[in-house]
Amino acid sequence: MSPGLFLLLAAAAQGDTGTFVIGNFRFASGETLPELRLHYRTLGRPRRNAVLILHGTGGSGSQFLTPVFAGELYGAGQPLDTATHYVILPDNIGHGRSSKPSDGLRARFPHYAYEDMVAAQYRLVTEGLHVNHLLLVMGTSMGCMHSWLWGEHHPEFMDGLVPLACLPTQIAGRNRMWRKLIIDDITSDPDWKHGDYATQPRGLRAALQLLFIAGSAPLVQQRLGPTRDSADAYISRWIDARLAETDANDLLYQVAASRDYDPSPALHRITVPVLTVNSADDFINPPELGLMERLIAKVNGARYVLIPTSERTRGHGTHTAAAAWKEYFAPFVAALERR
Repeated sequence: MSPGLFLLLAAAAQGDTGTFVIGNFRFASGETLPELRLHYRTLGRPRRNAVLILHGTGGSGSQFLTPVFAGELYGAGQPLDTATHYVILPDNIGHGRSSKPSDGLRARFPHYAYEDMVAAQYRLVTEGLHVNHLLLVMGTSMGCMHSWLWGEHHPEFMDGLVPLACLPTQIAGRNRMWRKLIIDDITSDPDWKHGDYATQPRGLRAALQLLFIAGSAPLVQQRLGPTRDSADAYISRWIDARLAETDANDLLYQVAASRDYDPSPALHRITVPVLTVNSADDFINPPELGLMERLIAKVNGARYVLIPTSERTRGHGTHTAAAAWKEYFAPFVAALERR
């Protein structure tokens, strides 16, 4: 790591952090929470060029401080240079240090959906951070899907959208099937006890194994496990590490939150420029379905980029490997700033 990058990431790690509390938050299900806590981190100083970056299922805002993302985007002269941009990195409902089932409510925690998460993000930005306009809303995976919802619900609040690694339609086919299997792995385990377990249910291991496959890519996994023994060792380490940090109820809620996502009927409401990027080796959003090509035509002026499989792509995880898509992202942001 170069000294400049080290200093950049060190500064980012010391960025402003806080928790915004929303009282009596009402969920789309009709459930309420007396206090909904939303943890966030901001980089840079508040100014016109505010950027909201939204993480994926099981992630947190801190994932955007890694070298493969921050090192490509936040430095001097880079597209989201934090000397000239105000970057907002929230932990979504049910994730990171924000309110989630494992805080104590377990399965009594409100059953949040993507609409709730976007509503809370909007209140964080407007009420918590007092930002009345965004240059850009961008997101990865689940955050990608949230980006489409932002464009529909708040079409004049931002100048542009960059959804990374998702499709603007309901989750169906294999993409829904592996999610349903994760839900079943947890809830069909007697050890789950309707969410009131004392130790993590055994079904969590099977759920994490499915999660690994969904995020995998042949070239990446071949590099990580080029022999039988190295492959066995790698996957054992990966599962053990995730078991140590994952709560079954949290994962169950995170995966189930996508149940009613479907922005496709309202894509015409999006009026700002859109750059949406997928990669050809994405297990979750396989390009051979041809869905994006049909859907993107409903969004006036949107551009869809499908990145070919290469040594730079990481399957679904290409969304955070900014070097793979920065050549498209940089001119897109520059054009927004010239408007």
